[in-house]
Amino acid sequence: MFVPRFAFHFSIHQILINESMLFDAFLYQMANRAPVVATRNSALIAMIADEDTVVGFLLAGVGNVDLRRKTNYLIVDAKTTVKQIEDAFKDFTAREDVAIVLISQYVANMIRFLVDSYNKPVPAILEIPSKDHPYDPAHDSVLSRVKYLFSSESVASDRR
Repeated sequence: MFVPRFAFHFSIHQILINESMLFDAFLYQMANRAPVVATRNSALIAMIADEDTVVGFLLAGVGNVDLRRKTNYLIVDAKTTVKQIEDAFKDFTAREDVAIVLISQYVANMIRFLVDSYNKPVPAILEIPSKDHPYDPAHDSVLSRVKYLFSSESVASDRR
């Protein structure tokens, strides 16, 4: 029985592709795995977070790139400006195909005035922890609103 043997002779430079190019290609491939068309029964989850968090959600299949090559995520790193974060937040909350915006709490603290002033039910804004920054319930806008609602309900029920 003939078993073909292939000799692979690659140099290290051929194997090691520029890491950033490889990562960009990975993100593009993960975001384009399955085309998502927003209908009444489907919507997207948008993300504004650090690289590890966004990649985790992309691996879970949350990523999307539309026909205009707009993504549903923003990777925040040391080079990302507050203006870019504000613009992404405004863009994601204005899009009709987004149902939930996940934002790392430390990123939300950078634009706290926008997060706290946002009062629409859809898309819902959820603050999540990140690997490098622990979750602080004192800064969570959703949790503070829920506490406020329950405290006003308990006051109203005591008056009856």
